[in-house]
Amino acid sequence: MLGVVAMTYQLARLQGHPSFRGEGNFFSFFTIQSNILAATMLALTALVRRDERSRAFEAVRGAATFYIGITGAVFALLLSGLQEQLDTHNAFANSVVHYVIPIAAVVDWFIDLPHFRPSLKIAAAWLTYPLLWFAYTLIRGSAEHWYPYPFVDVSEHGYGGVLARAAVFLVVFGIAAIAFARLSDAVRPRRGSPRTA
Repeated sequence: MLGVVAMTYQLARLQGHPSFRGEGNFFSFFTIQSNILAATMLALTALVRRDERSRAFEAVRGAATFYIGITGAVFALLLSGLQEQLDTHNAFANSVVHYVIPIAAVVDWFIDLPHFRPSLKIAAAWLTYPLLWFAYTLIRGSAEHWYPYPFVDVSEHGYGGVLARAAVFLVVFGIAAIAFARLSDAVRPRRGSPRTA
């Protein structure tokens, strides 16, 4: 609920702000998309009993946790200080979407680990959405002449520069996805042989 309130408040405050260029841009941020997914999965996790969760449910929950973790890490390492450019210049909204929700989702995952051990196949599948987001961002950016983050700004870096950065991100995210899946298994209480999703 806090995430929903923060994003709604942020969108409402942006109306009429000089930097705001419409709802399409707002919802094109990976930050906003990952927060919506994380908030949805946190709510569903509270509603769906542990013994009723399917492998697909837990795989999607793992993906949501991984994406919001990416959001928190990328902001902390690369984007902190660019709140005005990222339309998160409100301190409350910025704190919630970049710190509170990422931490809450990751903590929730490790407190309530899934029945099924995330496999390397699942970890690889988690990379699908960031790749689709990147393709969408380039296509939409070429049409709208607007890019949500500096590292995907073709007008500044050219397609070669952006693709080179994307390749680095893909490698880092791939390593992070494998590490996240392995860590999830490593901290699991040993109660027989866990099944692999």
